[in-house]
Amino acid sequence: MKQQLLWPEGAPYAKGATDEDRPAITPYLVAGSNRPAVVICPGGGYGGRAYHEGEPIAQWLNTLGVSAFVLRYRVAPYPYPCALLDAQRAIRTVRHEAERFGVDPKRIGLLGFSAGGHLTANAGTDYDKGNPDAEDPIERQSCRPDLLVLCYPVITMTDPYTHTGSRMNLLGEAFDDAIAERHSAELNVTADTPPTFLWHTSDDAAVPVENSLLMAGALRRHGVLFDLHVYAKGKHGLGMAEEEPHTRGWTNACASWLAYNGFE
Repeated sequence: MKQQLLWPEGAPYAKGATDEDRPAITPYLVAGSNRPAVVICPGGGYGGRAYHEGEPIAQWLNTLGVSAFVLRYRVAPYPYPCALLDAQRAIRTVRHEAERFGVDPKRIGLLGFSAGGHLTANAGTDYDKGNPDAEDPIERQSCRPDLLVLCYPVITMTDPYTHTGSRMNLLGEAFDDAIAERHSAELNVTADTPPTFLWHTSDDAAVPVENSLLMAGALRRHGVLFDLHVYAKGKHGLGMAEEEPHTRGWTNACASWLAYNGFE
């Protein structure tokens, strides 16, 4: 299927009409009905979106029987809240059109890499049940993901472990500690945060492993079930990690976890 604009009449805060101004999802559907689905947020420091963290991941999920939707979310010069609104709208859209897509509206997950992992974690800690009085039927849908997959994610916006490029693109220069904390997912976890799978490498030189450790600690304190996998070696941005014989095991671990959570 071709990409589908999330707001055909124009997205909130849009400054133009190019593809970069028009968030969209590209479906990769598994045949059948009532399939689990995952929306994918590629990384790119909130300044771009990496192809290898989009379509190849969707194709891998398809081999597991999971339909996938690659999200084209807005990046710099678009600041917060644009990317978050795009992720929330993507979940609402897939839920609203579940029958047409052949997916189960109660099994819609969110997966992200790096800054896309930050977007995923934020969408998993900042959501609503939908507005029942909205004129737009899509906005009546909940935007809460049913599970989260965080791949070498940016989690915190606070020093010393944040990724400064992602923070600059998302929040700009005019932010204070309170704003940084508001956008630090580890500080916004609750008992209602979705079950979460995390993986990272211990020697990640771009986004320190402490990001995943902080998130895992917060999930533990609030009683949210999670898988945490820290691999010994691997540069940042590995995607499927096919060139790393040990680290590429994350896909098997994640497949097992998805099945454990009914995404099969």
